[in-house]
Amino acid sequence: MRKKEAHILIVDDDEDILFSARVWLKKFFTEVSCLSQPKNILKFLSEQQVDAVLLDMNFRKGFENGQDGLYWMQEIKTLEPQLPIILMTAYGEVELAVEALKNGASDFILKPWNNEKLYASVNLAVDISRKNKKLNQWENVSIKTNQYQLETQSPAMQEVMDQIERVSATDANVLLLGENGTGKYVLAEHIHELSERKNQPFVHIDLGSLSENLFESELFGYKKGAFTDAHQDYAGKIENAENGTVFLDEIGNLPLHLQTKLLSLIQNRKLSRIGESKERLLDVRFIFATNENLKKAVAENRFRKDLYYRINTVELNIPSLRERIEDISTLADYFLEKYKQKYHKPDLALNENLISELTHYSWPGNIRELDHCIERSVILSNEKNLKLLMPQDEESENTIVNLNIEEMEEILIKKALKKHRGNISLAAEDLGLSRAALYRRMEKFEL
Repeated sequence: MRKKEAHILIVDDDEDILFSARVWLKKFFTEVSCLSQPKNILKFLSEQQVDAVLLDMNFRKGFENGQDGLYWMQEIKTLEPQLPIILMTAYGEVELAVEALKNGASDFILKPWNNEKLYASVNLAVDISRKNKKLNQWENVSIKTNQYQLETQSPAMQEVMDQIERVSATDANVLLLGENGTGKYVLAEHIHELSERKNQPFVHIDLGSLSENLFESELFGYKKGAFTDAHQDYAGKIENAENGTVFLDEIGNLPLHLQTKLLSLIQNRKLSRIGESKERLLDVRFIFATNENLKKAVAENRFRKDLYYRINTVELNIPSLRERIEDISTLADYFLEKYKQKYHKPDLALNENLISELTHYSWPGNIRELDHCIERSVILSNEKNLKLLMPQDEESENTIVNLNIEEMEEILIKKALKKHRGNISLAAEDLGLSRAALYRRMEKFEL
Protein backbone atom coordinates (compact mmCIF):
# COMPACT_ATOMS: atom_id res chain seq x y z
CA MET A 1 0.00 0.00 0.00
CA ARG A 2 1.42 3.35 -1.05
CA LYS A 3 1.74 5.88 1.77
CA LYS A 4 -0.45 8.95 1.57
CA GLU A 5 1.39 12.27 1.39
CA ALA A 6 0.34 13.74 4.75
CA HIS A 7 1.79 15.09 7.99
CA ILE A 8 0.11 13.88 11.21
CA LEU A 9 0.79 15.45 14.62
CA ILE A 10 0.16 13.40 17.81
CA VAL A 11 0.05 15.25 21.16
CA ASP A 12 0.01 13.17 24.36
CA ASP A 13 2.02 13.17 27.61
CA ASP A 14 2.22 9.36 27.62
CA GLU A 15 5.34 8.25 25.70
CA ASP A 16 3.90 4.75 25.19
CA ILE A 17 0.82 6.22 23.51
CA LEU A 18 3.01 8.39 21.28
CA PHE A 19 5.18 5.44 20.30
CA SER A 20 2.38 3.00 19.47
CA ALA A 21 0.30 5.58 17.56
CA ARG A 22 3.32 6.75 15.58
CA VAL A 23 4.43 3.21 14.64
CA TRP A 24 0.93 2.32 13.41
CA LEU A 25 0.21 5.55 11.50
CA LYS A 26 3.68 5.64 9.93
CA LYS A 27 2.60 2.64 7.86
CA PHE A 28 0.02 4.78 6.05
CA PHE A 29 1.26 8.39 6.11
CA THR A 30 4.58 9.85 5.00
CA GLU A 31 5.26 11.95 8.11
CA VAL A 32 4.15 11.48 11.73
CA SER A 33 5.37 13.86 14.45
CA CYS A 34 4.92 13.61 18.23
CA LEU A 35 4.76 16.17 21.05
CA SER A 36 4.59 15.31 24.75
CA GLN A 37 4.13 18.92 25.88
CA PRO A 38 1.00 20.76 24.64
CA LYS A 39 2.68 24.14 25.20
CA ASN A 40 4.79 23.40 22.10
CA ILE A 41 1.80 22.88 19.80
CA LEU A 42 1.38 26.44 18.51
CA LYS A 43 5.09 26.90 17.80
CA PHE A 44 5.16 23.58 15.95
CA LEU A 45 2.11 24.46 13.83
CA SER A 46 3.53 27.87 12.95
CA GLU A 47 6.66 26.21 11.57
CA GLN A 48 5.22 23.05 9.98
CA GLN A 49 2.38 22.21 7.63
CA VAL A 50 0.17 19.63 9.33
CA ASP A 51 -2.83 17.82 7.86
CA ALA A 52 -4.41 16.43 11.05
CA VAL A 53 -3.86 16.49 14.84
CA LEU A 54 -4.44 13.67 17.33
CA LEU A 55 -4.91 15.42 20.68
CA ASP A 56 -5.20 13.90 24.17
CA MET A 57 -7.84 15.43 26.45
CA ASN A 58 -5.88 15.35 29.73
CA PHE A 59 -2.33 16.51 30.42
CA ARG A 60 -2.19 17.59 34.08
CA LYS A 61 -1.95 14.86 36.68
CA GLY A 62 -5.00 14.65 38.88
CA PHE A 63 -7.21 16.42 36.33
CA GLU A 64 -9.41 14.15 34.23
CA ASN A 65 -12.24 16.45 33.19
CA GLY A 66 -10.92 16.89 29.64
CA GLN A 67 -10.63 20.67 29.93
CA ASP A 68 -6.97 20.60 28.88
CA GLY A 69 -7.87 19.05 25.56
CA LEU A 70 -10.74 21.48 24.98
CA TYR A 71 -8.48 24.43 25.79
CA TRP A 72 -5.72 23.36 23.40
CA MET A 73 -8.27 22.48 20.72
CA GLN A 74 -9.55 26.07 20.81
CA GLU A 75 -5.97 27.40 20.71
CA ILE A 76 -5.27 25.31 17.62
CA LYS A 77 -8.52 26.42 15.99
CA THR A 78 -7.57 30.06 16.58
CA LEU A 79 -4.31 29.50 14.69
CA GLU A 80 -5.59 26.98 12.10
CA PRO A 81 -9.42 27.14 11.91
CA GLN A 82 -9.72 24.45 9.22
CA LEU A 83 -7.24 21.95 10.71
CA PRO A 84 -9.02 18.67 11.66
CA ILE A 85 -8.51 17.66 15.31
CA ILE A 86 -9.19 14.13 16.59
CA LEU A 87 -9.52 13.89 20.38
CA MET A 88 -8.17 10.87 22.25
CA THR A 89 -10.29 10.10 25.27
CA ALA A 90 -11.08 7.49 27.93
CA TYR A 91 -14.51 5.88 28.31
CA GLY A 92 -15.59 8.23 31.09
CA GLU A 93 -15.05 11.27 28.90
CA VAL A 94 -17.21 10.19 25.97
CA GLU A 95 -20.00 12.65 26.79
CA LEU A 96 -17.43 15.46 26.96
CA ALA A 97 -15.90 14.33 23.67
CA VAL A 98 -19.32 14.42 21.98
CA GLU A 99 -19.72 17.98 23.22
CA ALA A 100 -16.30 18.74 21.74
CA LEU A 101 -17.51 17.54 18.35
CA LYS A 102 -20.14 20.26 18.46
CA ASN A 103 -17.36 22.80 19.07
CA GLY A 104 -15.17 21.85 16.14
CA ALA A 105 -13.44 18.49 16.75
CA SER A 106 -13.59 16.23 13.70
CA ASP A 107 -13.74 12.93 15.64
CA PHE A 108 -12.77 11.20 18.89
CA ILE A 109 -10.91 7.95 19.54
CA LEU A 110 -11.40 5.81 22.66
CA LYS A 111 -8.34 4.55 24.53
CA PRO A 112 -7.27 1.82 24.11
CA TRP A 113 -8.08 2.21 20.44
CA ASN A 114 -8.77 -0.18 17.63
CA ASN A 115 -6.01 0.25 15.05
CA GLU A 116 -8.35 0.08 12.07
CA LYS A 117 -10.64 2.71 13.61
CA LEU A 118 -7.63 4.93 14.32
CA TYR A 119 -6.45 4.70 10.72
CA ALA A 120 -9.93 5.31 9.31
CA SER A 121 -10.45 8.38 11.49
CA VAL A 122 -7.05 9.92 10.65
CA ASN A 123 -7.39 9.12 6.94
CA LEU A 124 -10.80 10.84 6.81
CA ALA A 125 -9.36 13.85 8.66
CA VAL A 126 -6.54 14.11 6.09
CA ASP A 127 -9.05 14.04 3.22
CA ILE A 128 -11.09 16.78 4.93
CA SER A 129 -7.93 18.83 5.49
CA ARG A 130 -6.94 18.62 1.83
CA LYS A 131 -10.42 19.58 0.72
CA ASN A 132 -10.45 22.58 3.07
CA LYS A 133 -7.05 23.76 1.84
CA LYS A 134 -8.11 23.46 -1.75
CA LEU A 135 -11.37 25.32 -1.13
CA ASN A 136 -9.51 28.12 0.65
CA GLN A 137 -6.91 28.46 -2.06
CA TRP A 138 -9.27 28.13 -4.99
CA GLU A 139 -12.53 29.46 -3.60
CA ASN A 140 -12.95 31.64 -6.68
CA VAL A 141 -12.04 28.92 -9.15
CA SER A 142 -15.61 28.73 -10.48
CA ILE A 143 -15.68 32.47 -11.17
CA LYS A 144 -14.27 33.24 -14.58
CA THR A 145 -11.63 35.93 -14.48
CA ASN A 146 -12.36 37.01 -18.05
CA GLN A 147 -16.01 36.96 -19.06
CA TYR A 148 -15.20 37.70 -22.70
CA GLN A 149 -17.71 37.38 -25.48
CA LEU A 150 -17.24 33.90 -26.97
CA GLU A 151 -19.99 34.03 -29.59
CA THR A 152 -18.58 34.41 -33.09
CA GLN A 153 -19.80 35.06 -36.63
CA SER A 154 -16.36 34.43 -38.13
CA PRO A 155 -15.98 31.14 -40.06
CA ALA A 156 -12.31 30.94 -38.99
CA MET A 157 -13.18 31.39 -35.32
CA GLN A 158 -16.20 29.08 -35.54
CA GLU A 159 -13.87 26.31 -36.69
CA VAL A 160 -11.63 26.93 -33.66
CA MET A 161 -14.62 26.85 -31.30
CA ASP A 162 -15.80 23.56 -32.85
CA GLN A 163 -12.34 22.08 -32.26
CA ILE A 164 -12.40 23.32 -28.66
CA GLU A 165 -15.75 21.60 -28.10
CA ARG A 166 -14.25 18.30 -29.24
CA VAL A 167 -10.93 18.52 -27.41
CA SER A 168 -12.33 19.78 -24.09
CA ALA A 169 -13.83 16.42 -23.19
CA THR A 170 -10.39 14.78 -23.38
CA ASP A 171 -7.20 15.16 -21.35
CA ALA A 172 -5.09 15.76 -24.45
CA ASN A 173 -2.37 18.42 -24.33
CA VAL A 174 -3.47 21.51 -26.25
CA LEU A 175 -1.21 24.14 -27.85
CA LEU A 176 -2.84 27.51 -28.57
CA LEU A 177 -1.04 29.59 -31.20
CA GLY A 178 -1.82 33.19 -32.07
CA GLU A 179 -0.74 36.80 -31.85
CA ASN A 180 -0.74 38.70 -28.58
CA GLY A 181 -4.20 39.82 -27.55
CA THR A 182 -6.17 37.18 -29.48
CA GLY A 183 -7.65 35.69 -26.31
CA LYS A 184 -5.52 32.60 -25.73
CA TYR A 185 -5.97 32.85 -21.95
CA VAL A 186 -9.75 33.13 -22.31
CA LEU A 187 -9.90 30.12 -24.62
CA ALA A 188 -7.69 28.06 -22.29
CA GLU A 189 -10.06 28.86 -19.44
CA HIS A 190 -13.00 27.99 -21.70
CA ILE A 191 -11.48 24.56 -22.43
CA HIS A 192 -11.17 24.00 -18.69
CA GLU A 193 -14.78 25.07 -18.08
CA LEU A 194 -16.02 22.58 -20.68
CA SER A 195 -13.94 19.71 -19.30
CA GLU A 196 -14.66 17.22 -16.51
CA ARG A 197 -12.08 19.11 -14.43
CA LYS A 198 -14.18 22.29 -14.35
CA ASN A 199 -14.75 22.14 -10.57
CA GLN A 200 -11.02 21.81 -9.92
CA PRO A 201 -8.30 24.53 -10.06
CA PHE A 202 -7.39 26.37 -13.25
CA VAL A 203 -3.82 27.58 -12.76
CA HIS A 204 -2.31 30.15 -15.11
CA ILE A 205 1.50 30.33 -15.19
CA ASP A 206 3.09 33.05 -17.32
CA LEU A 207 6.48 31.61 -18.20
CA GLY A 208 7.46 34.83 -19.94
CA SER A 209 7.30 36.87 -16.73
CA LEU A 210 8.79 34.17 -14.47
CA SER A 211 12.49 34.68 -13.78
CA GLU A 212 14.82 31.71 -14.29
CA ASN A 213 15.80 31.85 -10.60
CA LEU A 214 12.20 31.28 -9.50
CA PHE A 215 11.19 28.79 -12.19
CA GLU A 216 11.73 25.58 -10.21
CA SER A 217 10.57 26.85 -6.81
CA GLU A 218 7.38 28.43 -8.20
CA LEU A 219 6.42 25.48 -10.40
CA PHE A 220 7.69 22.53 -8.34
CA GLY A 221 7.76 23.89 -4.78
CA TYR A 222 10.43 23.20 -2.18
CA LYS A 223 11.12 21.46 1.11
CA LYS A 224 11.82 23.38 4.30
CA GLY A 225 15.55 24.14 4.52
CA ALA A 226 16.20 23.53 0.80
CA PHE A 227 17.70 27.04 0.59
CA THR A 228 18.16 30.10 2.79
CA ASP A 229 14.62 31.49 2.63
CA ALA A 230 12.83 28.13 2.63
CA HIS A 231 11.34 28.46 6.13
CA GLN A 232 8.58 25.90 5.54
CA ASP A 233 7.45 23.32 3.01
CA TYR A 234 5.95 24.96 -0.08
CA ALA A 235 3.76 23.29 -2.70
CA GLY A 236 4.42 24.73 -6.15
CA LYS A 237 1.79 26.01 -8.56
CA ILE A 238 1.60 22.77 -10.51
CA GLU A 239 1.11 20.66 -7.38
CA ASN A 240 -1.66 23.04 -6.27
CA ALA A 241 -3.45 22.34 -9.56
CA GLU A 242 -3.93 18.67 -8.69
CA ASN A 243 -6.94 17.22 -10.59
CA GLY A 244 -7.31 20.52 -12.46
CA THR A 245 -5.76 22.31 -15.44
CA VAL A 246 -2.37 24.00 -15.78
CA PHE A 247 -2.15 26.73 -18.43
CA LEU A 248 1.50 27.40 -19.32
CA ASP A 249 1.52 30.70 -21.20
CA GLU A 250 4.41 32.10 -23.29
CA ILE A 251 6.03 28.67 -23.53
CA GLY A 252 8.03 29.82 -26.55
CA ASN A 253 10.10 32.07 -24.31
CA LEU A 254 11.30 29.29 -22.01
CA PRO A 255 15.13 28.88 -22.04
CA LEU A 256 16.50 25.58 -23.35
CA HIS A 257 17.86 24.31 -20.03
CA LEU A 258 14.43 24.79 -18.41
CA GLN A 259 12.68 23.13 -21.34
CA THR A 260 14.36 19.86 -20.32
CA LYS A 261 12.85 20.03 -16.82
CA LEU A 262 9.43 20.84 -18.22
CA LEU A 263 9.60 17.98 -20.73
CA SER A 264 10.36 15.50 -17.92
CA LEU A 265 7.40 16.82 -15.91
CA ILE A 266 4.93 16.59 -18.80
CA GLN A 267 6.17 13.22 -19.95
CA ASN A 268 6.36 11.42 -16.60
CA ARG A 269 3.59 13.27 -14.73
CA LYS A 270 5.85 13.34 -11.66
CA LEU A 271 7.58 16.14 -9.79
CA SER A 272 9.98 16.51 -6.91
CA ARG A 273 10.08 19.59 -4.74
CA ILE A 274 13.46 21.30 -4.44
CA GLY A 275 15.37 19.58 -1.62
CA GLU A 276 13.30 16.38 -1.84
CA SER A 277 14.27 13.07 -3.39
CA LYS A 278 10.80 11.53 -3.44
CA GLU A 279 8.59 11.95 -6.50
CA ARG A 280 4.96 13.05 -6.37
CA LEU A 281 2.48 11.72 -8.91
CA LEU A 282 0.50 14.37 -10.80
CA ASP A 283 -3.01 14.32 -12.17
CA VAL A 284 -3.30 17.54 -14.19
CA ARG A 285 -4.25 18.56 -17.71
CA PHE A 286 -1.81 20.81 -19.61
CA ILE A 287 -2.68 23.63 -22.00
CA PHE A 288 0.10 25.68 -23.61
CA ALA A 289 0.16 28.97 -25.51
CA THR A 290 2.63 31.11 -27.42
CA ASN A 291 2.80 33.75 -30.12
CA GLU A 292 6.13 32.28 -31.26
CA ASN A 293 6.57 30.27 -34.46
CA LEU A 294 7.64 27.09 -32.69
CA LYS A 295 8.50 25.20 -35.88
CA LYS A 296 10.96 27.95 -36.74
CA ALA A 297 12.27 27.95 -33.17
CA VAL A 298 12.85 24.18 -33.42
CA ALA A 299 14.70 24.60 -36.74
CA GLU A 300 16.90 27.29 -35.13
CA ASN A 301 17.58 25.04 -32.08
CA ARG A 302 15.85 27.51 -29.74
CA PHE A 303 13.12 25.04 -28.82
CA ARG A 304 13.41 21.31 -28.17
CA LYS A 305 11.84 19.18 -30.89
CA ASP A 306 10.77 16.48 -28.39
CA LEU A 307 9.06 19.10 -26.19
CA TYR A 308 7.29 20.58 -29.23
CA TYR A 309 5.83 17.20 -30.19
CA ARG A 310 4.90 16.50 -26.57
CA ILE A 311 2.87 19.71 -26.12
CA ASN A 312 1.02 19.87 -29.43
CA THR A 313 -1.19 16.79 -29.30
CA VAL A 314 -3.87 19.21 -30.49
CA GLU A 315 -2.73 22.48 -32.05
CA LEU A 316 -5.22 25.34 -32.41
CA ASN A 317 -4.41 28.48 -34.40
CA ILE A 318 -6.35 31.46 -33.06
CA PRO A 319 -7.14 33.98 -35.84
CA SER A 320 -6.20 37.63 -35.35
CA LEU A 321 -8.98 40.20 -35.00
CA ARG A 322 -8.34 41.53 -38.53
CA GLU A 323 -9.13 37.99 -39.75
CA ARG A 324 -12.47 37.98 -37.97
CA ILE A 325 -13.90 41.39 -38.85
CA GLU A 326 -17.42 39.97 -38.44
CA ASP A 327 -16.86 39.86 -34.66
CA ILE A 328 -15.58 43.40 -34.12
CA SER A 329 -18.99 45.00 -33.57
CA THR A 330 -20.08 42.20 -31.20
CA LEU A 331 -16.91 42.47 -29.16
CA ALA A 332 -17.11 46.27 -29.13
CA ASP A 333 -20.71 46.09 -27.83
CA TYR A 334 -19.62 43.68 -25.13
CA PHE A 335 -16.78 45.94 -23.95
CA LEU A 336 -19.02 48.99 -24.15
CA GLU A 337 -21.62 47.39 -21.84
CA LYS A 338 -18.87 46.35 -19.46
CA TYR A 339 -17.39 49.84 -19.16
CA LYS A 340 -20.74 51.65 -19.17
CA GLN A 341 -21.51 49.82 -15.93
CA LYS A 342 -18.04 50.28 -14.51
CA TYR A 343 -17.94 54.04 -15.14
CA HIS A 344 -21.69 54.72 -14.65
CA LYS A 345 -22.45 56.01 -18.15
CA PRO A 346 -25.54 54.00 -19.16
CA ASP A 347 -26.58 56.16 -22.15
CA LEU A 348 -23.51 55.65 -24.35
CA ALA A 349 -24.03 53.72 -27.60
CA LEU A 350 -22.22 52.69 -30.77
CA ASN A 351 -23.79 53.94 -34.01
CA GLU A 352 -23.13 52.70 -37.56
CA ASN A 353 -20.45 55.33 -38.25
CA LEU A 354 -18.49 54.35 -35.14
CA ILE A 355 -18.77 50.65 -35.96
CA SER A 356 -17.53 51.34 -39.48
CA GLU A 357 -14.54 53.18 -38.01
CA LEU A 358 -13.78 50.20 -35.79
CA THR A 359 -13.99 47.67 -38.63
CA HIS A 360 -11.66 49.69 -40.88
CA TYR A 361 -8.79 49.62 -38.41
CA SER A 362 -6.25 46.75 -38.54
CA TRP A 363 -6.05 46.14 -34.74
CA PRO A 364 -2.43 44.96 -34.45
CA GLY A 365 -3.03 44.49 -30.71
CA ASN A 366 -6.13 42.39 -31.44
CA ILE A 367 -8.93 41.99 -28.84
CA ARG A 368 -6.82 43.47 -26.04
CA GLU A 369 -6.29 46.65 -28.07
CA LEU A 370 -10.02 46.88 -28.84
CA ASP A 371 -10.78 46.43 -25.14
CA HIS A 372 -8.44 49.29 -24.16
CA CYS A 373 -9.79 51.49 -26.97
CA ILE A 374 -13.39 51.15 -25.80
CA GLU A 375 -12.43 51.70 -22.15
CA ARG A 376 -10.53 54.91 -22.96
CA SER A 377 -13.41 56.11 -25.11
CA VAL A 378 -15.97 55.55 -22.35
CA ILE A 379 -13.80 57.28 -19.74
CA LEU A 380 -13.24 60.39 -21.86
CA SER A 381 -16.75 60.66 -23.34
CA ASN A 382 -19.49 62.77 -21.79
CA GLU A 383 -22.60 61.18 -20.30
CA LYS A 384 -24.65 61.14 -23.54
CA ASN A 385 -22.36 60.80 -26.57
CA LEU A 386 -19.65 58.22 -27.13
CA LYS A 387 -16.48 59.77 -28.49
CA LEU A 388 -14.44 57.01 -30.11
CA LEU A 389 -10.73 57.41 -29.40
CA MET A 390 -9.10 55.19 -32.02
CA PRO A 391 -5.47 54.06 -31.78
CA GLN A 392 -3.01 55.90 -34.00
CA ASP A 393 -2.50 54.54 -37.50
CA GLU A 394 0.99 53.65 -38.65
CA GLU A 395 1.13 56.78 -40.82
CA SER A 396 0.56 59.06 -37.85
CA GLU A 397 3.11 57.08 -35.83
CA ASN A 398 5.72 57.95 -38.44
CA THR A 399 5.02 61.66 -38.04
CA ILE A 400 6.97 63.38 -35.28
CA VAL A 401 4.72 66.08 -33.90
CA ASN A 402 7.14 67.24 -31.21
CA LEU A 403 10.19 66.01 -29.34
CA ASN A 404 8.35 64.87 -26.23
CA ILE A 405 10.32 61.85 -24.93
CA GLU A 406 7.29 59.96 -23.60
CA GLU A 407 5.41 60.35 -26.89
CA MET A 408 8.40 59.07 -28.84
CA GLU A 409 8.86 56.18 -26.39
CA GLU A 410 5.26 55.04 -26.92
CA ILE A 411 5.65 55.26 -30.71
CA LEU A 412 8.87 53.22 -30.67
CA ILE A 413 7.36 50.54 -28.45
CA LYS A 414 4.32 50.25 -30.75
CA LYS A 415 6.57 49.97 -33.82
CA ALA A 416 8.77 47.33 -32.17
CA LEU A 417 5.75 45.25 -31.12
CA LYS A 418 4.25 45.51 -34.58
CA LYS A 419 7.56 44.64 -36.26
CA HIS A 420 7.91 41.48 -34.20
CA ARG A 421 4.18 40.60 -34.30
CA GLY A 422 3.74 41.05 -30.56
CA ASN A 423 6.75 38.93 -29.51
CA ILE A 424 7.82 40.56 -26.23
CA SER A 425 11.30 39.03 -26.14
CA LEU A 426 12.26 40.13 -29.66
CA ALA A 427 10.70 43.58 -29.25
CA ALA A 428 12.55 44.11 -25.96
CA GLU A 429 15.83 43.03 -27.57
CA ASP A 430 15.26 45.40 -30.49
CA LEU A 431 14.57 48.29 -28.09
CA GLY A 432 17.54 47.46 -25.87
CA LEU A 433 15.30 46.73 -22.89
CA SER A 434 14.74 43.77 -20.59
CA ARG A 435 11.41 41.94 -20.84
CA ALA A 436 10.41 43.26 -17.42
CA ALA A 437 11.24 46.86 -18.44
CA LEU A 438 9.20 46.51 -21.64
CA TYR A 439 6.22 45.07 -19.71
CA ARG A 440 6.32 48.06 -17.35
CA ARG A 441 6.30 50.52 -20.24
CA MET A 442 3.48 48.65 -22.00
CA GLU A 443 1.42 48.86 -18.80
CA LYS A 444 2.26 52.56 -18.53
CA PHE A 445 1.00 53.27 -22.07
CA GLU A 446 -1.88 50.74 -21.78
CA LEU A 447 -0.58 48.66 -24.70
